[in-house]
Amino acid sequence: SSGQSFEGIGAELGYENGNVIVVTPLDGSPAKEAGIRARDYILKVDDYELKSTDSVYDAVAKIRGKSGTKVKLTVLHRGERNPVEIEIERKEITVASMTLEFVGEDKKIAHLKISRFTEATLQKWESEWDAKIKEIVDSGVEKLILDLRGNPGGFFDAAIYAGDDFLSEGKIISQQKDASGKIEKFISKKGGKMLNIKLVVLVNEGSASASEILAGALQQNGRAEIVGAKTYGKGTAQRIYPLPDASSLHLTVLRWLLPDGQNID
Repeated sequence: SSGQSFEGIGAELGYENGNVIVVTPLDGSPAKEAGIRARDYILKVDDYELKSTDSVYDAVAKIRGKSGTKVKLTVLHRGERNPVEIEIERKEITVASMTLEFVGEDKKIAHLKISRFTEATLQKWESEWDAKIKEIVDSGVEKLILDLRGNPGGFFDAAIYAGDDFLSEGKIISQQKDASGKIEKFISKKGGKMLNIKLVVLVNEGSASASEILAGALQQNGRAEIVGAKTYGKGTAQRIYPLPDASSLHLTVLRWLLPDGQNID
């Protein structure tokens, strides 16, 4: 399946107790091959020592770079005392918008990771979603972990589409409020494919926008337990107007609301 490409080392970063950590190195990535492990603390990027005020995004900005160039990370592996320096050659990394694996004893739990709510088109995203949901239904498992950690969002309609699969008919998935205060409600339709599966949703500081809409919809309708850290807090849609001096005006045109009418941010 097509994915989103960027140049870097192929590791998902997170934040824990004031430290930037590796949540997971992607399979087949330069990070994994060089010996980066899940839960590694990142202490330095090249010669820059990360401070407690540095966010995950600051760290990512320093680690990303042109394919073929190298970056040196000083990391502390879990359970070890001495940091190690690991040099990694950056490559082009392709990340699928969603991945599915079956985990736990007897592989009885589906773990569906949604990295973003975008593909080339909304239809493409929806067909990827449908394929993954079919795989889960066909497997007969009764439990699902829906992983939205680090998911910055994407199509609003993709979040509505996904939410609809878990909710019985007539539930509010989200509401949109425009500048004049007019509210449009998005209501679940009949025939969700995942109405009875037990559901846990994972979120963190990097879960934003469409991720928050979906997590909020499932939480407020009593459909899922949400586990993780407080999400990013982006509940607005911008329209971008390019200006002649190459700057642009970002005008907030819509605010998304949770099913109960609360703002997301």
